[in-house]
Parts: sequence; structure tokens; C-alpha cells
Amino acid sequence: MKQIITKNFLLIILVFAVLFALSIRATIFQKRPDVQQKAVKALPSEFSKYWFSDKAELNTYQLEQAQNGRLDSGDATLLFVTEDFLTDKQVKADSQSKSIPVLKTNISKKFSTGLYTYSLFTSVFTPINTDNSQPPLFPNTLKVSTSSQEFDGHSYIQINYYDNAYKVSSKSYTEKEVDDNYTIAKAMFEDELWNRIRLDPGKLPIGNLQLISGTMSARLRHKKLESLPAKATLANYEGVLYPGNFLKSYTIEYITDDRTLVIIFENLFPHKIVGWEETYDTRDNLLTSRAVLKKTIQTDFRNRKSQADSTLQK
Repeated sequence: MKQIITKNFLLIILVFAVLFALSIRATIFQKRPDVQQKAVKALPSEFSKYWFSDKAELNTYQLEQAQNGRLDSGDATLLFVTEDFLTDKQVKADSQSKSIPVLKTNISKKFSTGLYTYSLFTSVFTPINTDNSQPPLFPNTLKVSTSSQEFDGHSYIQINYYDNAYKVSSKSYTEKEVDDNYTIAKAMFEDELWNRIRLDPGKLPIGNLQLISGTMSARLRHKKLESLPAKATLANYEGVLYPGNFLKSYTIEYITDDRTLVIIFENLFPHKIVGWEETYDTRDNLLTSRAVLKKTIQTDFRNRKSQADSTLQK
């Protein structure tokens, strides 16, 4: 017996280690306190202090939106917040298992063309890799969803990262878009660029690349979502239309779609986005939509649900 134990000592130790791990339900996904402690240690202190403060950053913009061959006034908001995200169900975590920290962007636009009213809302969930592993454990945005409410009806599209590709599911009030399910090869989303700027603009892709086109733009132009060739450039912003200091402009030119997106942001942390421009053809008119920052606040918005908090809307 002693001889058997001696020969298989390492194997026995390994078996006991596995049994112990199972007994405490160990998993590669740590509970929320462990994840956030790790985030504080691995990420720059100013990043952790700003983004893990249990507050969201809420930005409001004056919007001029191109649609139906003209520009119309409206409002836009960008809300950035960190939260725990379940990697298996790909939803916000209520429990503490199998979750990772993500930076979420909520983008909304509201505008009218005459009597006809549009309301669009996009959510983007991008992992915050806190362990500095190379390559990162979760390098890709895991989920994007966009809903659209119009006087004609409403539509919804959701994209989830599974099996090294993006699964697209959409519903719409129009006959041609009523029920779509398809797959897009893995690529970066235009919709995640907002998060990438806030996480680290120094890592923005430059040069020729493939981008999955913006879901709001695809919705407004009734185009199928797809990965398109694009050219990206980063430069100092030289104009005077946008507020802020030490501004940078990140420009995306779609080679086959005749569309250009320019995002203007502050080069200094926390890299606040002060506006954007989007140029494309609408009813044979090449027009530029533009959003200019009006106000930024940090707030624990989930706790601001009383009647007294309604004054914050101003």
C-alpha cells in the first residue's frame, strides 16, 4: 500500500485538489467582491476611482439628425456605467457567479421629422479586462442591442457573441425585416467605439479594418447589419464647434457605404466624449448629423427614482 501511494503521490494530491475545488464551488469566474478588488489593483487608480464609484456618467447633447432628406433638431444622451455581466446568459448579473465587469454604453436619440417621431436606444456591453492577461480573457464586446420606436411601429435587434462569431436576431414592423436571424464574422463594432474611447483611446484601431456598422444608422437607413471595410484615423481636433480641452477626433470612413463617422473626445482622462458627426446620403442629399455636448453629470441614477429627483432632468 505504501508503495502504491509513493508511486502515485502527485496524482493523489491532484485528485484531492479537484475534490476540494468542487466542494467550495470554485470557478474561473470570481464573485463580485473579488472581481472588483482585482480591478482596483490591476487598473490605474484614477480609472478605478472614476468608473467603480457606483455612479454613472450621464451626458446630454444637442442633436441635429439627418433623416428623410433633411436635418431636424432633437436630443441625444450617452450614459456610461460599469456593472457585473453574466458571460453565459449575457445579461446584467443579479447573482454573483460567472460575472465579469463591463463598461456599458446606453445611447439614445429622440427627434422628429415634421409630425413623424423617432426614438432610438442602443446598449453596448464591453468587458473591462482587469487581470492584464495577454491575450485578455474577454477581448470582444459581448452584446449589442438596439430598439427603435417610430410612428409606423417598432423594431429590435440584438447581437450576442457566441462561438467566435456574432449571432444576430431582429424583429421589425416592416415586411422585409420582420424576422431575421443570421451570423456575422467576428469584428469590432462601430457601436463599441464609444466604450473603447473611454477605456483607452490609445488602443483605438488605426488604418484599414473591418467594422460592424452602427445599429442606429442601419435602422434609420433600413440596411442589414454587416461587417464593412473602413479606414480609421486619429488626429487633434482643430475646430471650434465642440467644448472641452485637448480634443481629439477619431474618424471612421466606410469605403463601400459612403458614410463617415467622427467622434470628438478629450485626450485627458476620463476621455469625455464632447460630440460626434455622421455624414451619409438621405434621399439624395448628403447631410451631416451632429451632436454637441450640453452637460455632464455623475450620478447614482438607479437610486434617483423619487418625485423629488425629477428636478435632475433639467
